[in-house]
Amino acid sequence: MKKLLKYMKGYRARCAAAPFLKAIEALCELLVPVVMADIIDFGIKNADKPYILGRIALLGFLAVLGLCFTMAAQYFAASTAVGFTSNIKKALYRHITSLEYGDIDREGTSALLSKMTNDTREIQNGVNLTLRLISRSVLIVFGAAVMAFVVDAKSGLIFAVVIPVLFVVVFSIMLFSVPIYKKIQKRLESVVTSVREYLYGVRLVRSFGRDGAEAKRFDERNGALEKSSVFAGKISSLMNPLTLVIINLGVVALLYSGAVRVSAGTLTAGQVVALYNYMSQILIELLKLANLVMSISRALSAASRIEGVLESGARGESGAIKGPQKETQKETQKEILKTSRAVELENVSFSYDADGAPALSGVSLSVESGETVGIIGQTGSGKTTLVNLISGFYKPSGGKVKIYGRDISEYDKNALRKAFHHVPQKSVLFSGTLRDNLLWGNEAASDDELSRALESAVAMDFVEKKDGLDTWVGEEGAGFSGGQRQRLCVARALVGSPDFLILDDSASALDLATEKKLRGEIAAIEPHPTTFIISQRAASIMHADKILVMENGRRVGLGTHAELLSSCGVYREIFASQFGEESLPPRGGLGENISEPNSKSDIKSDIKSDVKSEGKGGAA
Repeated sequence: MKKLLKYMKGYRARCAAAPFLKAIEALCELLVPVVMADIIDFGIKNADKPYILGRIALLGFLAVLGLCFTMAAQYFAASTAVGFTSNIKKALYRHITSLEYGDIDREGTSALLSKMTNDTREIQNGVNLTLRLISRSVLIVFGAAVMAFVVDAKSGLIFAVVIPVLFVVVFSIMLFSVPIYKKIQKRLESVVTSVREYLYGVRLVRSFGRDGAEAKRFDERNGALEKSSVFAGKISSLMNPLTLVIINLGVVALLYSGAVRVSAGTLTAGQVVALYNYMSQILIELLKLANLVMSISRALSAASRIEGVLESGARGESGAIKGPQKETQKETQKEILKTSRAVELENVSFSYDADGAPALSGVSLSVESGETVGIIGQTGSGKTTLVNLISGFYKPSGGKVKIYGRDISEYDKNALRKAFHHVPQKSVLFSGTLRDNLLWGNEAASDDELSRALESAVAMDFVEKKDGLDTWVGEEGAGFSGGQRQRLCVARALVGSPDFLILDDSASALDLATEKKLRGEIAAIEPHPTTFIISQRAASIMHADKILVMENGRRVGLGTHAELLSSCGVYREIFASQFGEESLPPRGGLGENISEPNSKSDIKSDIKSDVKSEGKGGAA
């Protein structure tokens, strides 16, 4: 919690005022038993009505004064807790949005959501209760003990024994509870993960008939959370009975001692009543303090988890490109000048985990400005990892990545983000208008620029049928088909004329004719960005200036389509699997005359029709 206190800025005065005002209210309450003792010992004993009425008026004044102070304290405590938590949420959100891929991979989406919602709520409750109760409860507990000694020193010894025992019980339970609450938070995250995954993949779950299995998995995780919560509840439930037993033993000792001494004439009835009231005040406040301790335990656990997230990027654990030091960033940004060689990879290697198998090994590549590079390979061959390294989302484990002749680590991260526009594998659109989504590429873009981007992405036809740029986009692109979402994502990437355009399997939902038209529109863009196209389909990358073939994280081929058909066995296998063995040129041939088939199914249907016609001719 200590590291989060900087977010108390702007609320420190209120933070100090709340416990101070509560302390004054507590002092008012500590005076009540003394006034009651005076009423009994002097007013009732002497039948002095004016004295009694005067003391009653004093009690009323103390009640009103305490109410005013407590209302002010409640306001300051609540506003401080809400404001403090709001600052933490803002900082946490800003930090989460700045996290690189590695940080998010390590933390987990569900864990981040839980920390943003549940953990911040626990901190808010903890701060609110602490400001309201900590000064009041501590002051009343110790103040009641002091007042007991003022009323009667011998009876005060009972308080001196009871209070330390109570504190030992309370703080022992707190120390035992903190790790349990941490475990509860972890299990709560697993429940959130289960719900999130089900909602995200509900169509897939139902299509495979996995509703029962998912319900069982949720029950298991929720059952584990329930067990931990019940166990924590059992530990916490010990607080009240233990404190009640200790307090009641103190009350018994106090009443017995008081009765004996009243009979002996060394103690008055009013003093016994005052001492009993002080013991009751201690009981009530310790019960409040017990609940406060539980709330503080949960808040400290939540604060520790949030601090871990806020420190994640600072520790440099993500392996992402952080850019140069602040004092050199402005100078470095000015030196981002285009040269003929846009990208260079020199023997690049990368592993997601320090002890894990490498995702990339010894990859070298040189790309000229304005070139289109196709990247193809089997699933898991390292295609997406490679472009993520080029974009600066990850830092290579070995080798160098250079952009325009400079090592990528020398560039400012924000400058890299502006230079690279990325269309990821998953088409992500946000709720809002289509214009809002497209302006992500360039906030200053005009409607004409947005329209040109839509035309280049072959998306204008279906956008015009809706409400144009004012078309409402539902959550996650609801209202658009998969192919339409992909084209809109491409249009967003084209806004702002990026230096580099990365299309990561961004035409997988398009038919070959639409994809071919899309490639033609992108190729006609001037100035043409240096483009990387990742695809599983050879037809999508066969017209690229050069094609990089990946297998098991290694480069196994580099060249044009014709050259790879002649020299790269892996590329030949991929091509043959999609277009048939008959479309392959002889090994060693250049294959310049290879044309782009319409589709593998079309080739098969042509072959079938040829077989049928031959069969009819034989029969005749």
